Amino acid sequence: MATPLVPLKVGSRSFPHPFLPTCRADLEARGWDALDIVIVSGDAYVDHPAFGPVLIARFLEGRGFRVGILPQPDWRSAEPFKALGKPRLFYGVAAGNLDSMLNRLTAQKKNRSEDQYSPGGRTNCRPDRASVVYAQRCREAYPDVPIILGGIEASLRRIAHYDYWSDKVRRSVLVDSKADLLIFGMGERPVWEVADRLRKGEPLSSIRDVRGTAFMVPGAELAKLEADPARRAADDKVVVLPSYEEAAKDKVAFARMSRDFQMETNPGNGRPLVQRHGDRGVFFNRPAQPLEDGAGGAQGSVAMDELYDLPFNRVPHPVYRERIPAYDTVKHSVVLMRGCFGGCTFCSITEHEGRVIQSRSSESVLREIRELRRLGDFRGTVTDLGGPTANMYKMKCRSPEIEQKCRKLSCVHPGVCENLVTDHGPLIDLMREVREEPGVKHVFIASGVRYDLAERSPEYVQELAKHHVGGQLSVAPEHVSPRVLEKMKKPGIESYERFQHMFACASEDAGKEQYEIPYFISGHPGSTLEDMVELALWLKKNGKRPRQVQDFIPTPMSMAACMYYSGIDPLKMEPVYVATGLREKRLQKALLLYWNPEHWPLAREALRQAGRADLIGRGPDCLVPPESAAERARSHSAGPRPSPRGERRR
Repeated sequence: MATPLVPLKVGSRSFPHPFLPTCRADLEARGWDALDIVIVSGDAYVDHPAFGPVLIARFLEGRGFRVGILPQPDWRSAEPFKALGKPRLFYGVAAGNLDSMLNRLTAQKKNRSEDQYSPGGRTNCRPDRASVVYAQRCREAYPDVPIILGGIEASLRRIAHYDYWSDKVRRSVLVDSKADLLIFGMGERPVWEVADRLRKGEPLSSIRDVRGTAFMVPGAELAKLEADPARRAADDKVVVLPSYEEAAKDKVAFARMSRDFQMETNPGNGRPLVQRHGDRGVFFNRPAQPLEDGAGGAQGSVAMDELYDLPFNRVPHPVYRERIPAYDTVKHSVVLMRGCFGGCTFCSITEHEGRVIQSRSSESVLREIRELRRLGDFRGTVTDLGGPTANMYKMKCRSPEIEQKCRKLSCVHPGVCENLVTDHGPLIDLMREVREEPGVKHVFIASGVRYDLAERSPEYVQELAKHHVGGQLSVAPEHVSPRVLEKMKKPGIESYERFQHMFACASEDAGKEQYEIPYFISGHPGSTLEDMVELALWLKKNGKRPRQVQDFIPTPMSMAACMYYSGIDPLKMEPVYVATGLREKRLQKALLLYWNPEHWPLAREALRQAGRADLIGRGPDCLVPPESAAERARSHSAGPRPSPRGERRR
C-alpha cells in the first residue's frame, strides 16, 4: 500500500506539494514500484505552469496517473533514461519550452551565450534536435515501451519542414525519431485521451482516431489515401500534402504544402492530412478542440482553470543550486489565456496554440495571485498579466457557427474582422480586481499589446497607462513599409501611430512620464535594403532608437519560413524577395541600429548598396556620419574582408 504523500521539506525549506518523482528514491518514498508515465524534458525541472512538460506531467497526475519526470537527462547513453524504471504506459518526450536548435543558435547561426531553461544559464545541457535524440535513448532503454512525442519542437516539425540551421528541408520529426505517436498543438486533451485508453488496456497501435495526434501509416494504406485526394470543399476527406521528397526538391511544391497545411488548422473545419515520406506516410488527425474557458462544465471536459489549479510549488526543484533564468522571468507573472488570432507570418504561436482564445476565469486568476502571495520572495509586484498577447483576453468570434466554418488565417489582417468581438471590458474588470487584491501593490503588463485592438478601446488605454506600465510598454509594429507589413500580416504603421498618440495622452492624463518601446524585425521576407532605409528614416524622424532588434529567424513551419526558403508567398503563390545571406541580414540590422557607432561601418555599406549614399554625412537628414580617420586606420589594419561563403540572395 502506498504511503500518503506529505509536503516535502529540504533543510529549512518546506514545500506545500510533493515534487514529481525524478529518481528511484522518490518512488520508494511513495511506496510505488513503478510509474505509469515518464516525461522526458529538455528543460530543468521548474514546478511552475509556465513550463510545458511540467504542466502536462501535473495534469496527468491530476487525472490519476503516476507520473515522473526526467529533466535534462544525459543523452550520451541510455542509462539515465532508466532512472525511474520502466513506465507501464509510455515515455512522453519533449525538447522543452523552445525548439532545441532555436534555443542554441542565433539568427547568425552562432552559439548563444546562455540557455534560459538550464541551471545557471549553462549551455549544452540538451542535445540538438532533442526530440529525436531523447526518443532514440528511450527506445534503447526499454524497446517495448511506447514513445509519444509532444511539445513545441515536435509540434512545429510534424510535417516536412525547412530547417534554418542546416539550410535544408527535413523530414517529419516523427519519422526521424521513430516514435510511436506525435501529439501536436497544446496537448492536454489528446494526451489524456491516449493515456486513459492505454490504462484501459487498448494497445497504442489501435489508437488512431484521437484529434491532435499523428502516426505512421504503411505503404498499402498510404496508396489508398493518395488515390482519393481531397478537393477544396467542406468535407471530411483526407488532404494529401505534397510528399517530403517533392517538397525537398521543388520549392513550388514546398510552398503549396505550406499553404495546404495552413488551411486545415481550424479545429472546426480542419480535415485530416497525410504526407508521404518514402514508402510510408505520416497521417495527421484533425486539430484538437480548444480547452473550455474558465471552469468548463461538461463532464470529462478539460478547462483552462483546471490547469492552473493543479498543485504547483511554483519554484525550481530543490536539487538545483543555481538560478534558472527563465524562472526569474515568469515566477511572479500570471497567464490569462492561450492562443492568438493575429496570424503573423513570422510567429509560430498560432500554429502551436491555435487561433481560438481560451481564457481563464477571474476567480482562477485571483486564486493564483493568492498563491503568489505565499511565496517568500513576493513583494506585491505582479510582473505580467497577459499571455501570447496582452489584450486578447476573452475575445472571440461573435458567432460559433461562423467560427466553425471560417478559413481565414488572421482575424485582424488586412483589417479587424467584423465578426470579431474586441470588447476589452472583461480584461479591464480583471485588471481592476487583481489590483484590489490584498497584498498586491503593482500589476504590470509585460506581454506585447496588440495596438490595432487597443486603439478600439480608449478606456483600456487609459487603464493601462494609469496603472499597469512601469515606465515602458512593449509594442511590436515590426516595420513601416506597407509591402513588408503585408508579408508579415501586420497592420499599417498608421495604426501604431494612432495608438502611440493615445498612449501618450493617457500617460499625460495620469501624470506619468512613460514611453512605449517598439520592436522591429530586420531581414524579414519581402524586406529589401531600401525598405530598411525607409524604416531607419522613420525611426530618426520619430526620435526612436530601438535597442532590442530581432534579426529574422525562420522558425519551423511558419509561413515566413516558407517564404524564406522558397522565395514564394504561399498564400498568393507569387515570388517574394528574400535576403538569405548572413551578410545582407547584418546590413539590414545595422540600418535599424544606425544611431549606434558600432554599426556605422555596416550601415554605410548598406546605404551605398541601396543607392542612398546621400544619407551618409553630417546634415540633419543624414543617418550616419562619414568614416572618420580613426575608423579608416582600423579598417586598413584589419585588411580586406574575406569573401562571403555560402551567401545568397533571392
